[in-house]
Amino acid sequence: MDTGTLADSPFAVVTFIAAPALLTNATSLLAMSTVNRMLRTRDRMQELFAESEKGGLSKEESERLLFQVNRVEKQAVLLLRSMHAIYVALGAFAAATLVTLLGASLAHYLAAFWFSFLGGIGLLLGFVGLGGLVLGSFDLFQATQLSLQNIRLEAELIRKKQGVGVTAE
Repeated sequence: MDTGTLADSPFAVVTFIAAPALLTNATSLLAMSTVNRMLRTRDRMQELFAESEKGGLSKEESERLLFQVNRVEKQAVLLLRSMHAIYVALGAFAAATLVTLLGASLAHYLAAFWFSFLGGIGLLLGFVGLGGLVLGSFDLFQATQLSLQNIRLEAELIRKKQGVGVTAE
């Protein structure tokens, strides 16, 4: 790798750090939306708790309530795992941005070994971030599936109470 090219042009430095910086921004947005989903899951659990506190539920209603409570709890666990993975990704992308910026800005002063070493560290951190992003997205997908299952169960109950058998597919 020619360190002179990076040191000669400020645009090369910007280009060199653009990918991890953009991934940091995108991951930050995903983290914020995941926190929002976690808060909504907490609100849903509070609704289910209030429903259980009312009492007077039939055996069927009680079983349905416990079934939903278990799903919402599993959803919260998936969201928490996702948040962990997303935070690892966020930290890794931010560190990759810093390392590549440092390496690119000091390229003129560093020996080729240290320049390559910093570039390798930046790349490794990028891969760690990408792995966290993929794992977090997978957990988010599973949490969304659980949410959809609860929505379908509630829709089925509403249709049953209203005497309507039409479903949305």
